[in-house]
Amino acid sequence: MIETPGSALLVLADGVVPLDPESMVFRAMLEGWACQQRARFLDERETIDPRLALVRRMVAFTGLYPWQWTPAEAEAFISDLRSGLRPIMVSTARSYEITLQLFCAYLTDAHYQWGRVCSERFGAAPQQVFHEWNSVKHIADYEGDPRRRPLDYDEVQALFDAADGRVEQIRARRVKGALPAMRDAALLKTVYAFGLRRQETVGTDCVDLRRCPKTPQFGQFGALNVRFGKSSRGGPPKRRTVLLVPEMDWIVPVLRQWTEEVRPLLAGRSHPALWVTERCGRLHRRSVNDAFEKVARLAGLPAELDPHCLRYSYITHLVEFDYPQRFIQEQVGHLYASTTALYTGVSDEYRTRLLLRALAEHRDELWGEQG
Repeated sequence: MIETPGSALLVLADGVVPLDPESMVFRAMLEGWACQQRARFLDERETIDPRLALVRRMVAFTGLYPWQWTPAEAEAFISDLRSGLRPIMVSTARSYEITLQLFCAYLTDAHYQWGRVCSERFGAAPQQVFHEWNSVKHIADYEGDPRRRPLDYDEVQALFDAADGRVEQIRARRVKGALPAMRDAALLKTVYAFGLRRQETVGTDCVDLRRCPKTPQFGQFGALNVRFGKSSRGGPPKRRTVLLVPEMDWIVPVLRQWTEEVRPLLAGRSHPALWVTERCGRLHRRSVNDAFEKVARLAGLPAELDPHCLRYSYITHLVEFDYPQRFIQEQVGHLYASTTALYTGVSDEYRTRLLLRALAEHRDELWGEQG
C-alpha cells in the first residue's frame, strides 16, 4: 500500500518506544505536515517554516499538544495576541487562523491517520478548532494597518535627503559605515523609482538592469528585470520587467554611481547581487527594513511606516502622473486591477486638478452648445 506523503505511518518509526511519546508524536506531526506541503511545492522559507513556527507558538501558549486542543484554547491564543503593546491586525489574525485551520484539517484527514494514532496512544484525537463561528470574517478588501500609507512628495524628498545626510554625517565623524550608508540611500531610492517589494529588491542581480530600446537616454538603467516577484500559492516566483518612467529618471545617476563607483569597493565583481553586504554577501530583506527605519527616523517620519510604503507611493504617483491603470498594474506585477487600487492614495492636489479639468471640459461643452 502506498501511503500519502505526510501520513503518520511514514514519519513514525515502527517498534520504537520513546521516552517522551507526546513530544515525539508532535515532532512527527510537524515533519509530516511539512512533507505534505513540500509535495505541493510550497516555499520552504516563505510558507512552510512560518506555519510550523506558528503551530509551535500555539503549543507553547496552551501547554497542550494538538490532539488536546479545543476551540477554547484557539480563541484564547488569538485573544492574547490582540492584547498587549503590539496587538495584531485583523489581517494577521485571519492569517494565523487559516494556518491553524489548515494544520487541523491535515491532522483530521483520514488519509494521514493521525486521528487513529492519537486515539490509540493518548485516548484523544485532533479536532478542528477554528470554524465559521469563531474566526475572522472577510468583509473588507483591505484590512492592513490604516496608518501605513503612501508618502507624499515632500515626505519622499525628506526621506532621501535624510539618507544622503546620513552619509555626510558618517564621513564627517571619520568612522566606518559610509559605504553601507551610500548603499542604503541608493537602495531606498531604487525601491521607490521601480516600485519594488523587499524580496524583489534583494533578489536583483546586476545583470537584471537592462536597456530599453524606447528610452536609450537611460542607458543600462532603462528597465529592471524582476525575477523574484510574489508567487501565487504553490507556484514559482513571478517575473516581470519594470520600465523606468521619465518622471523617475533621477535614479539613473544614482544607480550609475552605485554600480560603477561604490559597489566595487564592497564586492568587486565577485558577487552577482546588485545589493551586497560589507562581507560581500547578498543583502537580506531585514536589511531593507533596517535601512528604512534608520533613515525614516532621521527624516522625522511616523514610526508605523515601512519600506512597502515606498511601493504604495510609486503606485500613487504613477496615477497622479496620469499613466493608464493597466500600465501601472503591469509595472507592479498585480494580477488584478482591484489590488492596485488598494495601494492608491492620491493627493488632494491631484483630485483638485481632475476637478478643474472636468469643469473646464464641461464649460467648453456649454459654450459649444450656446455658440
